[in-house]
Amino acid sequence: MMSPIAISAVVLLVLLFMNVPVFAAVLGACIGYFIVNPEAGITGALAAQRVISGMQSIPILAVPFFVASGVLMNYCGITERMLDFCKVLTGHMTGGLAQVNIALSTLMGGMSGSSLADAAMEAKMLVPEMERSGYGRGFSSAVTAASSIITPLIPPGIAAIIYGSITNTSIGKLFIAGVVPAVILCALMMIIVNVVSKKRGYPKLSDKMASRGELWKSFKPAFLPLCLPFIIIGGIRFGIFTPTEAGAIAILYALILGIIYKELSAKHVVTCIKETVATTASILLIVGAATCFSWVLTWENVPQNMTNLMIDICKNKYVFLLVINLFLLFVGMFIEATAAQIVLAPMLVPVAVAFGIDPVHFGMVFIFNMAIGSLTPPMGNLMFVVCGVTKCKTEEFIRASVPFYILLFAMLLLLTYVPFLTTALPNLLY
Repeated sequence: MMSPIAISAVVLLVLLFMNVPVFAAVLGACIGYFIVNPEAGITGALAAQRVISGMQSIPILAVPFFVASGVLMNYCGITERMLDFCKVLTGHMTGGLAQVNIALSTLMGGMSGSSLADAAMEAKMLVPEMERSGYGRGFSSAVTAASSIITPLIPPGIAAIIYGSITNTSIGKLFIAGVVPAVILCALMMIIVNVVSKKRGYPKLSDKMASRGELWKSFKPAFLPLCLPFIIIGGIRFGIFTPTEAGAIAILYALILGIIYKELSAKHVVTCIKETVATTASILLIVGAATCFSWVLTWENVPQNMTNLMIDICKNKYVFLLVINLFLLFVGMFIEATAAQIVLAPMLVPVAVAFGIDPVHFGMVFIFNMAIGSLTPPMGNLMFVVCGVTKCKTEEFIRASVPFYILLFAMLLLLTYVPFLTTALPNLLY
């Protein structure tokens, strides 16, 4: 007969494959455990308390703050100013609009904090313009989705906030740790786009590189928005505010910019509040349900048993990291990133620490794995969001994404086995 925790896991997988909302699937798995294991003495009230406590963490407060600031950025005229700057900056490169897409994802990643929000925004703004310029719909959609994976690495990524809050890892260090990998990934994506665009004859936006005057003219309107990541990192590093308070600072900054640019109206504020509530609610429902499930796993000693098993199987940390990458890539193909992160991170981080792996380094590997999972079939959220906006067929999207898949897997190996990329900057600043 199957153990109660095994039955719970089966219930979770079945519900996920039935496309039940993630939070409902995780709660269903918890309820399944309580039903088949009444002798555990866990009451419904206690389970509900665990769900609620998972949403009451102080660091989790940063999630609605940064979601709100990201939404406000789109209504304050900031996105358009950033887009104009990116066009001037990369317009002379082969595949100009695709290069703009990547540059915009990198810069907006420091403001939105959400890859899904970034992807949806760029799919609406850039893909129609790319198609009119002769780019294939599949390639345009693939570039938009793949470049959005940079967003979780750039501070203030929501994934870093959630990971840090549930594993007691410094959120400030996680913010800083993603900067170097994000810059490298941006550069490599631009190289891939350059090669593909030359083969397919995709046009440049400009025949020559922008002059200093043109760069300065486009940079001035984008300067204030570009200051936000530096304000957040600097404020956290020098103890002016906590990562949670940084979210409130980001909202205030976005409001000030909206007033300066005279593009933020009362109607926009109401719309921003609605979008923030909807997005935050979806995230926190998953956080609460997954917290309850994590508690069930701990009750059954799954993290401890898994630590012992992994130490017995993997003789060194390099083999462990390879196994974990394969496991997380597989999980990411089927389970929503936030849910997977909340359930798995508390189990895997102690194992990583036991192998002598820096928790900040492991955090970036974990977050990047989950980001790749959001792009891969059959359950990739980024894929569905972008294809839903652009009306691109899934098969066409997957074919166009092959070069980016190869690049992302190579980048994952680099990130995994060269910890200097993620630890050097936090160690320097801290």
